[in-house]
Amino acid sequence: MHVLSGGAAAAVVQGVQAEFEKMTGSRIDGTFSAVGMMRDKLLGGTPCDVIILTKPLIEQLIASGHVVPGSARSLGLVKTGVAVRSGTPHPSVKTRAELHAAMSAAQGIYFPDPDKATAGIHFMGVLKALGLDESLRDKFRVFPNGATAMAAMAQSHENGLIGCTQVTEINYTEGVDLVDVLPTEFELSTDYTLGICTAAQEPENARVLAELLAGPASEKVRRQGGFEF
Repeated sequence: MHVLSGGAAAAVVQGVQAEFEKMTGSRIDGTFSAVGMMRDKLLGGTPCDVIILTKPLIEQLIASGHVVPGSARSLGLVKTGVAVRSGTPHPSVKTRAELHAAMSAAQGIYFPDPDKATAGIHFMGVLKALGLDESLRDKFRVFPNGATAMAAMAQSHENGLIGCTQVTEINYTEGVDLVDVLPTEFELSTDYTLGICTAAQEPENARVLAELLAGPASEKVRRQGGFEF
């Protein structure tokens, strides 16, 4: 069973994997990274039974014939948050001015791909709105997705680090703390949605997995990670 997924939903897939494999006898082969990268993999011919992206991207893939119409299921909404390494001070980021100050004071700013990752694209827009996209460029630490960005920040020995990505990728990463979501004027809530691929090699098992991912079986792990629904 091939799954292509945005990194924000990785822990949800992993959370139902054992139950799915027990129920079906099929093994999950999951790839998790920026949603744009996962879309491109599907369009490039990478085998996929179930794909989890943002709702607009799934709708585009339905329109293009890559995802089965009527198969879309929402896993919930995920907000974008600010993180620091565990054990370090938590700056206040509730207002535009506080976010500006926190970013300006940082020695390193960790975030996902500003071209293909939902949170990375959005955060770069926030930095531009704050007038910091050029002045802080030498502090940027950019990674393919939020999970790798947070893992790298957790392992770094630099001081004064801060990061921004989806709250799920923060909450699921040991060694980093969620400080807060972005201020209201910069808020981003992303609807992560699954779809069953028209070229699925295991369509019946794909439907089983879809129910586990979007149904009651995964509700606890989704809520713990920061999904809202």
